[in-house]
Amino acid sequence: MERFDTIVLGAGIVGVATALNLQKRNRTVALVDRRDPGEATSYGNGGVIEREGFYPIVFPRKLGALWKYGRNQETALHYNRRFLPKIAPWLIRLRAGSSPRAIEDYAEAMNPILAHAASEHGVLAGKGRAVEFFRGTGWLKGYRSLAHFEADTKAHLALAERFGVRYEILDSHEITDLEPDLAPVFARAVFWPDTVSVASPGGVTKAYARLFEAMGGTIGHGDALSLRRENDLWVVELDGRTASAPDVVVTLGPWAMDLLRPLGYRYPLAVKRGYHLHFKPRGDAALERPVVDVAHGYLLTPMRQGYRITSGIEFDDRDAPPTPVQIDRILPQVRALFPLGDQIEAEPWMGSRPCLPDSMPIVGPAPRHPGLWLNFGHGHLGFTLGPATGRLVAELITREMPFVDPAPFSPLRFR
Repeated sequence: MERFDTIVLGAGIVGVATALNLQKRNRTVALVDRRDPGEATSYGNGGVIEREGFYPIVFPRKLGALWKYGRNQETALHYNRRFLPKIAPWLIRLRAGSSPRAIEDYAEAMNPILAHAASEHGVLAGKGRAVEFFRGTGWLKGYRSLAHFEADTKAHLALAERFGVRYEILDSHEITDLEPDLAPVFARAVFWPDTVSVASPGGVTKAYARLFEAMGGTIGHGDALSLRRENDLWVVELDGRTASAPDVVVTLGPWAMDLLRPLGYRYPLAVKRGYHLHFKPRGDAALERPVVDVAHGYLLTPMRQGYRITSGIEFDDRDAPPTPVQIDRILPQVRALFPLGDQIEAEPWMGSRPCLPDSMPIVGPAPRHPGLWLNFGHGHLGFTLGPATGRLVAELITREMPFVDPAPFSPLRFR
């Protein structure tokens, strides 16, 4: 049996960053996953490190919006009708977390850790030779009508003012000045200059994993479900051998409850499935930064593989076959916005975002099992927050003063 100080289960961006932060604190760490680092959700996201992510994705409260989404024809949201009874209790809890008071509470809790998100990435990127992936160009969120802009941004921009987060409101001419190859379809856009993006989120995660390994960390293939308690140690099967440690951190994202449910935990974790597809540009067209078409719920961003289009939200069983109808619906809108060329992959990629109804991750000690630590449920902010929550859970494990208040992310909040 090989002994470590800590075992980290899950080699996405959250797991790799957790392992690095523990290693930085002189812990011997084993990073365990069935796949290589950066191969699941951490590969397929939009690669954006949001500074202004203190406004959650909320449940629509107006009848017109409910009717619109209920028709199941929207690009921003798609659902399997047979899945609705299963997801309905979670949606009811999401609605409760979408009140003005709940949004204020969310913003107050999330802003401190979001303020550190880019710098925590920067620490790892500098040491891991990943700086070449990063772009400090901000991002654009575009609105196709003035009415939609005014209705959608009022509360968000008020929070930005409160927290001192920079933004610029652009008209159609200013949008074209910033991104000349965008067609003039947006009446207004909000430019968030402090948001950072990357050219390959999977590449960044792999670079961080190489740094972890170069500094003496152990990366191995294993099934997290082999985890068991033996005396005072946690034990897991790793590459045909047994690894043990007094502490284990669950960073399994959408698979976290596969491990935790048999241990008696009932966290309300849901998944929001999403898709991406890459295209070549037509001619010499180019974008400098990610662009969100808010009305249609997609992101268009330059990546090393090509121009990545990410879809909105799909509600279905995590492991159900892909149904990428949103990509088909989105493409005419994207082509009207930007000159896309040839499609690069044959089929869209699909991944799952692990989401809790209050839109905040769970970070901290599991309440009933000594040495079991949790760091999952980051929703749409997994790539943004991976290094920051990795640092936070490492500080809790090593009993340091945490750099942000961990109370809002406590596993006890769902009791």
